[in-house]
Amino acid sequence: MTRSTDELIQEALTKAISYTEYRELVANLAKYGKSTGATQTDDLANYTKLNDRRMKRWDKMFKIDETAAKIVLGTTRNQTWLVLTESWCGDASPALPVMEKVASLNPGISLRIIIRDENEALMNRFLTNGGMSIPKLIVMDNASQKVLGTWGPRSQNATKLVEDHKALHGSILPEFKEELQVWYNTDKGQSILKELLELLTLE
Repeated sequence: MTRSTDELIQEALTKAISYTEYRELVANLAKYGKSTGATQTDDLANYTKLNDRRMKRWDKMFKIDETAAKIVLGTTRNQTWLVLTESWCGDASPALPVMEKVASLNPGISLRIIIRDENEALMNRFLTNGGMSIPKLIVMDNASQKVLGTWGPRSQNATKLVEDHKALHGSILPEFKEELQVWYNTDKGQSILKELLELLTLE
């Protein structure tokens, strides 16, 4: 029997962890040279170490300005932000700290995190162009249990950079991953924040 999306979300929420718990998980994996997921490779372990360092930096540097804070605080709908991710995901390293800063401002927003490969059935309901791209944010209204919207794996501005690179080179070259992280740092999380604020206004 095929389970509904609502059922898959509710099941995932029973396994979901907080941002603090996720940061501890990634830090421990980085410490011992591992990553989330059944497949363990040196590359995935190295990306996990990189992401641990990047998230530490984002946790410290990212700030929400007064205008954005007013929008977040003005949101009265109680909601859950459920994010599918993996420790090695480069696009998650700036996105999750931004999500955490937004959610921490409003007690009506609960940020919960799950591992993609442990929740494939749910991931398959929220594909991006047919792919299991992460991070993937699912925004749920707590009262109605209705999915209000989704976000991910990256902002529209970052997506255009990726698409332009693919069009030019046919695939994502290794050096582009570093270029994208430089762009994230230059953007200072503002593209992500803008789109998350737009999600907050959805009915």
